[in-house]
Amino acid sequence: MEILVKATQLILSLSILVILHEFGHFFFAKLFKTRVEKFYLFFNPWFSLFKFKKGDTEYGIGWLPLGGYVKISGMIDESMDKEQMKQPAQDFEFRAKPAWQRLLIMIGGVLVNVLLAFVIYIFVLFAWGEEYLPNANAKYGIMVTETAKEIGFNNGDKIISIDGKEVEKFRNITHDIVVENAKTVKVNRNGKIIDIEIPAEAIGKIIKDPRFISARFPFEIAEVGRKTAKEAGLLANDKLIAFNGENVKFYDEIREKLQENKNKDVEIIVLRNSEEISLTIPVNEHGTIGVGMQSLDKFFEYKLTEYGFIEAIPAGIKKAFSTIDSYIKQLKLLFNKEAKAYESLGGFITIGNIFPGVWDWHAFWNLTAFLSIILAVMNILPIPALDGGHVMFLIYEIITGREPNEKFMEYAQIGGMVLLVGLLLFANGNDIFKLFN
Repeated sequence: MEILVKATQLILSLSILVILHEFGHFFFAKLFKTRVEKFYLFFNPWFSLFKFKKGDTEYGIGWLPLGGYVKISGMIDESMDKEQMKQPAQDFEFRAKPAWQRLLIMIGGVLVNVLLAFVIYIFVLFAWGEEYLPNANAKYGIMVTETAKEIGFNNGDKIISIDGKEVEKFRNITHDIVVENAKTVKVNRNGKIIDIEIPAEAIGKIIKDPRFISARFPFEIAEVGRKTAKEAGLLANDKLIAFNGENVKFYDEIREKLQENKNKDVEIIVLRNSEEISLTIPVNEHGTIGVGMQSLDKFFEYKLTEYGFIEAIPAGIKKAFSTIDSYIKQLKLLFNKEAKAYESLGGFITIGNIFPGVWDWHAFWNLTAFLSIILAVMNILPIPALDGGHVMFLIYEIITGREPNEKFMEYAQIGGMVLLVGLLLFANGNDIFKLFN
């Protein structure tokens, strides 16, 4: 059921984004009286699931959910309709329009995606506000993985600053280390201030480690799920404070102890209503005892910033620009040999997994705004077959006053399509590889 919910959210989100992106091209084409032959959600090789014609335009839904398109008369695009291009240019064709009009037609989709992100973020902030854990409120410090330990972090460290900049939002710590290519992180370790150097080659490892740094929290039970745990006497709200005679209380400490004692009976002490109770409990072969943890809301004071509608407008626009800046920096990491970010490049499975397993409109609209920005940035890249490729050739024409050779445009379009198909196969291949590793 969880997979179905994620898939439904992904398809709905992409459908909204594709339709509005293509509408951007459609709007400017119609504004400049350019004929649009087709307007499709998804691709329709050989047949369509649904179609109808109104005026000069055929509207439809294809069966291949890899995007969508508008087919504009007199334009070399993915349809590679060379026969039409051999005929004399007609007034209603794309190639007959001034370069500035063609430029607006080509960037129309990207403009709509950026504007859509503005609008979504504005309404999300107005409806839900923005809730986050202030770094100062992560009172138990951090919980780290082996990757973080190799770099020099310890469980319980409290992050002070990254490259001299104070950290306001705890969730931004890993993001800022990776995206800003941080060199030094200052931490408070048991009252002592320590500078931790981040080696350039560590960025790639951090990208692959989603739990690199998280907020440390006590081992407090929310529910007891396994029969053996119930029989041992564990109850909801018990706080584990000792393990085999050693005083421990944090989740990371006890998780490590459990991993060391697989298939053994262990002695623990729990705090229950101010009373210390000693229990013997079996640890299974996976290193767990069959209990669920309390929500982090129980341990930390989160900050909620609420916005009136007028206040949400500049805040939403600022958030969109910040997300664009962050995504562009993430793209640059793909070309960083030391980071090896390309190894983490994902396809539809990766994108689908960013959606929650239960329907959550707040998360859905936030992620849709983020995907809208991704679609805008990716489409404006100067790669033939993408909007940015057409824009690149149009800018060349505006500057030089000469149109690129049509044969060159055809070859460039083919080359761009080969590159995009290659990237699509690589990204989705990475997803498949990860499923079996």
